[in-house]
Amino acid sequence: MSKRRFYWIDLEMTGLDPVNDRILEAAVIVTNKRLEPIFEWETPVFQNTEVLGKMNDWCKHHHAVSGLIDRVPDGITEALLDERLCEIAQVHFKKKNPVVICGNSISQDRKFIDAYLPLFASRLHYRMLDVSSFKIVFREMLGREFKKNNTHRALDDIRESIAELKYYMSSINPSDLALINNETEGLFTDATGDSASASGKANAL
Repeated sequence: MSKRRFYWIDLEMTGLDPVNDRILEAAVIVTNKRLEPIFEWETPVFQNTEVLGKMNDWCKHHHAVSGLIDRVPDGITEALLDERLCEIAQVHFKKKNPVVICGNSISQDRKFIDAYLPLFASRLHYRMLDVSSFKIVFREMLGREFKKNNTHRALDDIRESIAELKYYMSSINPSDLALINNETEGLFTDATGDSASASGKANAL
C-alpha cells in the first residue's frame, strides 16, 4: 500500500510582495493520499511594529478582524519557523525525496518560502499541487464552484483547501468530461482517444 503523503501549507502575510512584505502566520497539515489529516500545526510569526505599520488597508482590516494581529507579538521568528517546517518534513517524509507542497494559489506561498525560509525551500520539489487549477477547470468549464468561508487564517484556509480538493475529486463524472470536451472544441478527445479523428487530421497535414 502506498504511503504517499501531502504537505499542505498556508502562510498569511502582510501583503503579496515577497520583497517588501513578511510572514505573519503559518500552518501545516500533513495528509495521506485519501486527504485524511495525519498531523496539524500552526503558529503566529513575530514581526515588529514597523513591519505591521506598512501593511495595506486590506491586510490591516482583515488581519485585525481575524484576530491574527493580536497573536503576532507572541509569534516565533522566521528563522525558527524555517527549522520547524523542516522538522515536520523530516518526520513525515523520506529524506531522499523532495517534498511536494499543496494549497490554494500555492505559488504565492512558495515565493515567501524561497525568500525567507531557505532551509525549508531547499527541501521542496519544484512541482506543487495547486487546488486553484481544479477551481479554474470546474468553474470555467463546468460552471461549478466550491463555496469557501475565507477566514484568512492559515489553518482554516488549509482545511478548506483540502475540503475543496475532496469536493472536486468526488464530484467529477463521465458527463463532465464530455462537457469539457465540448467547451474546448474537441481538444481532449483528439489528444486522448479519438484515433480516427486524430489520424484523419494527421493525414490531412
